[in-house]
Amino acid sequence: MIIDTGETRRVVSFDCEMPVNESLRPGHTACAGCGAAISVRMVLKAMGSDVAVIMPSGCMIFPLMISKLPSFMGPLPAHASFAAGLKHGLEVIGNDHTEVLAFSGDGGTFDIGLQALSGAVERDDDFIFFCYDNEAYMNTGIQRCSSTPLGAWTGNVLSKPTPKKDIMAMMAGQSITYAATVSIAYPADFLRKLTKARTIKGTRFFHVLACCPTGWRYDPELTVELARWAVQSRLDPLYEIEHGEYVALQVSPKKVDVSDYLKAQKRFAHLRNEEIVQINENVDHAWERLLRVSANVESLPY
Repeated sequence: MIIDTGETRRVVSFDCEMPVNESLRPGHTACAGCGAAISVRMVLKAMGSDVAVIMPSGCMIFPLMISKLPSFMGPLPAHASFAAGLKHGLEVIGNDHTEVLAFSGDGGTFDIGLQALSGAVERDDDFIFFCYDNEAYMNTGIQRCSSTPLGAWTGNVLSKPTPKKDIMAMMAGQSITYAATVSIAYPADFLRKLTKARTIKGTRFFHVLACCPTGWRYDPELTVELARWAVQSRLDPLYEIEHGEYVALQVSPKKVDVSDYLKAQKRFAHLRNEEIVQINENVDHAWERLLRVSANVESLPY
């Protein structure tokens, strides 16, 4: 069902109202089932038209800029600095209403761009930074990244020997104004958090697990289902942070076992049973730690 509010037409699904407007151009070069492309599309829908977008070099970009909105190609190590400078420039010419939105993959967030992002968070520069995390350098050959999970196959490592960097804990450690994890499998929660972020001034950080059929080696039609399994196994918990404090956490029974999530992806096909057990235990430990640091905060449904 479509509702016309007089401003933005919105499509009403079973759990949320999603804007009908499309700011993602057709003809981009992302693979079928790309979780990053789905997440970028959802963000652009939620942001409206009064926004300047900074895009990274990556799978979706060549040969056209994928956003219909005013867009810039930022240097991969300095997206946060680029966003901060753009926002300050707009303010200098008297524009204090246009939102600045910087997209970056996990490589440009967890690794190459971490210094610029950390500096922006420390200064509390006023923009939104959105990390779509496909857990490897997918655009250049599926090389390992610090976001690559323990045990995953990549193009240059058979089985990553170290765990994934906890980027959200790092953001909390810097007392970031606002940070949240979102999932393409839960659009109502996704939209709610983006809408909330637009009412806040300062650095706002989003993380989404962007399932990648090419790098993760699964059938493209499973993208949204895998994203849902990641949340329901507690491997990808959904929560919010304000000024460094955990303020909301989506809590529900563990509906999917981590092993089912791993076995659906050929990048984990080489793992032995004892390694899968260890990964499962690590997920449970991380969840228990999250419950401790978010004690007495608001518990929200999915």
